[in-house]
Amino acid sequence: MVTYKFLRYTLAMTTLETILIIAGAVIVAGGIFWYIFMWYVSWRVFQGTLVRTSPEVWARACSEETNEEQLAMWNEGLAWARGHGVDIEATVNGEMKQGDKYRDVTIENDGLHLYGQYFDFGHKRACIIIPGRCESLMYSYFFAPAYEKAGFNVLVIDIRAHGISDGKYDPVGVGEHLDTIKWGKMLHDEFGNEEVWIHGICMGANTGVLVLTAPECPDYFKGLISEGMYISFKENYKQHMIYDHHPTWPIVNMVMALVKKHTGTDVDKIRPIDLIDRVKVPVLFIAGRNDFYSKADCTVQLYEKCGSARKEIAWFDGGNHSHLRFAYHEEFDAVIAQFTATTTDGAAADRK
Repeated sequence: MVTYKFLRYTLAMTTLETILIIAGAVIVAGGIFWYIFMWYVSWRVFQGTLVRTSPEVWARACSEETNEEQLAMWNEGLAWARGHGVDIEATVNGEMKQGDKYRDVTIENDGLHLYGQYFDFGHKRACIIIPGRCESLMYSYFFAPAYEKAGFNVLVIDIRAHGISDGKYDPVGVGEHLDTIKWGKMLHDEFGNEEVWIHGICMGANTGVLVLTAPECPDYFKGLISEGMYISFKENYKQHMIYDHHPTWPIVNMVMALVKKHTGTDVDKIRPIDLIDRVKVPVLFIAGRNDFYSKADCTVQLYEKCGSARKEIAWFDGGNHSHLRFAYHEEFDAVIAQFTATTTDGAAADRK
């Protein structure tokens, strides 16, 4: 009788253990599947947002033809370029041309051939316009009139892996900042510009901070106009995911890991918020109060931490991210002209 009860008890325990083992195996297998699936999703997101998978990706073309504002900006920029003799068809095809006011230019850095267009208006200072992710030099035409009116020569560039420049990955500013320094050397040494300024849009503003805090940055880099600067690329990328109604965890972290693996860029070590205290040249922050991607409170944090003795925030109540000039043409151009009119140090002030 005792033996029978013991056997029944043993069989019951064995069944329970079996159930627990099966349940545990299912949980572990599910966890492994979930982990692998998340990496697959993150890889697809990485490929779709930060990798140039074909020459048609990030080409010299309007990046969002279905966006009415973007298309209007694109067409307005083309009209400005045509007005200065640019052969648009040749530019799209990557043909090297030269006119009365402009010339196609090229440099080589890190084994990559990089391309731009230089507009010479007879001044002694130049501005390099660095566009954000997905945009070619033709996008930057839209912003060039502000600098032409403010007394600058203008250089628009295809950053790495964009337009007709070489490259496969978007390295989130790292490497691009050394390209920008080399572009600045060309502007100074070959074209006689005594000052070089940077207008950085979104990720381009991040690149500008990396330029100005690099040990090898020449002293003729004199100022930064930052439009829509973020405190970190990771946070900005997360905001894009939220805007598109995509899950952020763990995909954002996994994408950042893929960025580090394939480009060597550790986004946690190149955050503008951690570097901007070392920027000493004048900085103008152009910011939209309702910018979804680069939040207004982040702009305030950057401004307060910025190490420059001459810094300002130009606030705009409306307008979309990177589209502030479209909404406020005259005001946008005016704040740039006023801020760049002098390079002497002065008291910091916010434009209301």
